[in-house]
Amino acid sequence: MDTTWIRGVIPPMVTPVDENELVDEQGLRAVVEHVLGGGVHGILSLGSNGEFYGLDREQQEIAVRATIDQVDGRVPVYMGIGAITTKECVTLARMGEALGAQALTILPPMFLTPTEEELYQHFRKIAEAASLPVLLYNNPDRVGNNISANLLERLVDIPNIVGMKDSSGDMTLTAEYIRRTRSKDFKVMAGRDVMILASLVYGAVGCVASTANIVPALVVEIYEKYLNGDVQGALEAQFKLAPLRMAFNLASFPVVTKEAMNLIGVPVGASILPNTAASEANRNKLKNILQDMGAL
Repeated sequence: MDTTWIRGVIPPMVTPVDENELVDEQGLRAVVEHVLGGGVHGILSLGSNGEFYGLDREQQEIAVRATIDQVDGRVPVYMGIGAITTKECVTLARMGEALGAQALTILPPMFLTPTEEELYQHFRKIAEAASLPVLLYNNPDRVGNNISANLLERLVDIPNIVGMKDSSGDMTLTAEYIRRTRSKDFKVMAGRDVMILASLVYGAVGCVASTANIVPALVVEIYEKYLNGDVQGALEAQFKLAPLRMAFNLASFPVVTKEAMNLIGVPVGASILPNTAASEANRNKLKNILQDMGAL
């Protein structure tokens, strides 16, 4: 399976919604053009910043279909899967393949506390349900389940599990993922925006970065400068990005991404309830950060 195209900067794209919390297709298409204009190398539809948990299956299908249609083959489109049960994840995997997604990303089931064997069987059954490349998505802070390096060593032997996004924030774990899979042509991608450069140095092939919704060109700069041997330039770009990512705690996750998009003039609507909005004081802090970095 050719996976050379799994690389670079991939925004987990926000999903614009209307006042009824239904997908705003026109707004979604505008976000696609915004991030592509910044030079990103792929788009993840229905990631955590895409509020997959607030969209029923029909709305998820609308979001993925519109994203694929608007991208029109310019970059690969990855579809995120975050359902709890294996059965629902299998259904979504088959839907993603039928819609024409190029790859799937799978989040461990939230709320439950599966054993490593249960996690292994869960991922295996989903991967085997479709012929697409599968990237695992490790985000223990959000879902309460961690993909250990030992578990990953088993999972990489499943033919179409070809990569991982690591949002653990644990650089030791990220490094172990890379070290233990380096002979398997397995693609590890940074999931914490403040650790993009560090992950690249260890051997990651790119990042799935929420800030790439807002300032895609700056995130791409980190990746491309590192690739071109300009480590100092990549470091400066990483430092420039850091205040924006650190500002994500100014409201409930993932409210700040949408707040920032609206502030820079890419309207994406409100967040899906129960999330609401940042306070006026915190919105002003966010606005100042965007101004300081030249995004406003």
